[in-house]
Formats: sequence, C-alpha cells, structure tokens
Amino acid sequence: MANFSGKLNTIAQDTDSYLKSVFSKQNSKSHLIKPMKYGVFSGGKRFRSAIVVNTGKIFRIDYKKLIIIGSAIECIHSYSLIHDDLPSMDNDDTRRGRPSSHKKFGEWQALLGGDGLLNASYSLISKVSPQNIPHLLKYFSWCVGAKGLILGQALDLSGEMTKSFENVKLTHTLKTARLIQASLVGSLILCDKEYTFNEYKSLH
Repeated sequence: MANFSGKLNTIAQDTDSYLKSVFSKQNSKSHLIKPMKYGVFSGGKRFRSAIVVNTGKIFRIDYKKLIIIGSAIECIHSYSLIHDDLPSMDNDDTRRGRPSSHKKFGEWQALLGGDGLLNASYSLISKVSPQNIPHLLKYFSWCVGAKGLILGQALDLSGEMTKSFENVKLTHTLKTARLIQASLVGSLILCDKEYTFNEYKSLH
C-alpha cells in the first residue's frame, strides 16, 4: 500500500508540475488566471490522473502524453467543482477546507474561471499526437457535455434525480463515473487502436 501511495504522490506531483508550467505562460494579471489556479490547485489527490497514467502503462504509452491527458481531466474535474459550489447550484461556501472559489473571488470570476478550466482542458488535449486529437476531443466532449457530466449536473439541480432510483444511478453515472470512464478510455485512445466511437462509448 505504501508503494502504491508513493506512486500516486509522484503522479500528483508530475501533474501539478505540468499544470504549473502551463499556467505560468498565462497573463498573471488576468481576472481569470487567479480563480483558475485556485480551483485546479486545491489539494486534490489527482486520482483521475493516476488512473490515466496507470492504465496507459499497460499499453506502454509515453508518460508525458499520459500526464497531459491526466492534466486535462483534472482541469475538467476542477471546473465542475467550481461550478457545483456556485450559489445558483449547490451553494457551498467551502471546498477541501478552504473558501470555495466564489467566496474567494466573487461569483462572476468563479464562473468564468471554471469556464476557463474547461476550455484549457481541450487546449491540453490538442498537445498530444495529431492522429489522436479528433478521437480524444469527440470522446471527451461526449463524457463532459450535454450527454455526460453537464447533463448529470442538470438532473441533480432540476430535482429529476430524486424521482426514481434509476435517475439516481443515471445522475451519478453522468456526473461522477463518466469522468472516471474518460480517465480509463483516454489512455486507450492514445494506443491508435481501430475502434469506432460507439465502441469507445461502450467501454466502462
């Protein structure tokens, strides 16, 4: 267990180092960069990045590519947490023992900071091998968009989640499990296997 924990720490450190190098190139005076950095460097364990890396090792994928994809997923995850905490959504004042982003910076900066992280994730995906980019973008858009994580958020906030046990399962599948699914399948897409989009979607 200690050895596995050490590996998780290394992946988390490498993910953070890569993200810091990305954000160091941004305008430090921007109203966006501070809430973006505050959201993405919030003390998370980088669990999803670890899934990407450890899955990718099975297929012998280049470590740097895996860190890039893991970083993209961590940006998506952080964006979703910033938005979840907003007054118009879950209205949470704290996140991981700190003021939530809208409490720290105000609602409009938190909202746009979350938007910035979501878009940053696609910018990161564009840095991997050109042949992988279309498949990754299409798959990640499905996982995160109006048929994935965002739909899960809508089901949660609309009250539809509580109307049936099936809706509870669907909400958690879309809002939580879909991003973990992206962490697993993202590595497979880097293998250049000849799978169709529907085959990628069917993998759990």
